[in-house]
Amino acid sequence: MKELYIKQKVFSLSGKFTVKDLQENDVYYVEGSFLKIPKTFSIMNTNGDEVALISKKMFSFLPKFFVEVDGQEILTIKKEISFIKARYTIDAAGIEVYGNWWDMDFEVLQYGEVVGSVNKEWFTWGDSYKVNVLNEEMETIIIALVVAIDCVKADHSSASSAATM
Repeated sequence: MKELYIKQKVFSLSGKFTVKDLQENDVYYVEGSFLKIPKTFSIMNTNGDEVALISKKMFSFLPKFFVEVDGQEILTIKKEISFIKARYTIDAAGIEVYGNWWDMDFEVLQYGEVVGSVNKEWFTWGDSYKVNVLNEEMETIIIALVVAIDCVKADHSSASSAATM
């Protein structure tokens, strides 16, 4: 099992942050686009090679986010029509998410087997997540999934705050 930590910088306009291991060594770098359309997040390894890309689909009736790992589209997160509470679905071949993923407390399963878990760290400055990777072959996908869900949440909260102005 591998334990990773994602801690976002509170005052970063572009969405730059680092994924660290238990010894606080950098494992991945995440960099969001600032004024780019469509909004993207690039996940790079310590050599600077892009290993995953999250992008928001433009010109869609409802928000939709795509996650690519090593150039292959792995999953899609899309908003569903709902009048009470925001509802999203995650479409991925063989990958399922169980638990309260909106509050970042969930397990990731591949073909019914738990391959990782995510827990939000409370009482921290900025969003922080503890990620347990049980199947290291799924590490990049799990990190991309966490960043994508966080991106969906940030998009939803900015849309909600804009609607109340």
